[in-house]
Amino acid sequence: MKERTISKPVEVVGIGLHKGVPVKLRLEPLEDNSGIVFYRSDKGVSIPLKPENVVDTKMATVIGKDGVFVSTIEHLMSAVYAFGIDNLRIVVDNDEIPILDGSAISFVMMIKEAGVKELSAPKKFIKITKNVEIKDNNKFVRITPSNNIKFDFEINFEHPLIGRQKYSFNFSTKNYIEEIAKARTFGFLKEVQYLRSIGLALGGSLENAIVLDDKGILNDNLRYPDEFVRHKILDAIGDMSLLGHNFIGSYEAFASGHHLNHLLTLKIFEERAYEIVTFDTAKEQAIAKAFS
Repeated sequence: MKERTISKPVEVVGIGLHKGVPVKLRLEPLEDNSGIVFYRSDKGVSIPLKPENVVDTKMATVIGKDGVFVSTIEHLMSAVYAFGIDNLRIVVDNDEIPILDGSAISFVMMIKEAGVKELSAPKKFIKITKNVEIKDNNKFVRITPSNNIKFDFEINFEHPLIGRQKYSFNFSTKNYIEEIAKARTFGFLKEVQYLRSIGLALGGSLENAIVLDDKGILNDNLRYPDEFVRHKILDAIGDMSLLGHNFIGSYEAFASGHHLNHLLTLKIFEERAYEIVTFDTAKEQAIAKAFS
């Protein structure tokens, strides 16, 4: 396999989730070994996608540098990961990635419109070589060695429409588009009301999130019967993109979120629980097929 970028620039304008202001997002191709780089065009600052550049994980994954940041990167990065894109310039003119419909499907469509282009350098993967786990009381996230890419996630909410949900996802680009990409972010009405009272979630609406009251949802319907846990996998894929390369291993979590995912990426590097690998033709067929 070779490194990937997109074939041509594409852009979209949408609303930022928290400030509720328009944001222009532009995706641009980059050459081999450039990595993923965010660029704040209004500030003239580039922010490479690296775990050490994560500056906040409370409400979303936020990366920053020199006091300039880009928030809510996880949905976009989830789609970028799913297409195996290694080199990309992500240009925004504000401090948030637009929320669009609250899932990753719009970003999938942007990448499809741009096209995926293979470059000349061999594609690098982070192959997990030993178990790494982060715990927080009963919450946990772990990654273990595997020859495949898999995500297992379980959630447990005291809400009649959610309850305990578990989903096991065997990664491929095709499976991602069908099973994960359309799962929307979700929140509870009382939390939304509080966030707005402190100047956050100003761009949130029934058009870009599942909103729940104490008994049910305010939206018309769900896209999947277990859309909530599928969105958690969508987020996890985006958060794990901070490793800098597609990883090969098995991810498992219970009630985890952006913060634990971030700690996991840091610990993988701290413990050298990986090796950087490329593949010859004989060995790469299964992984290459996953990204076809």
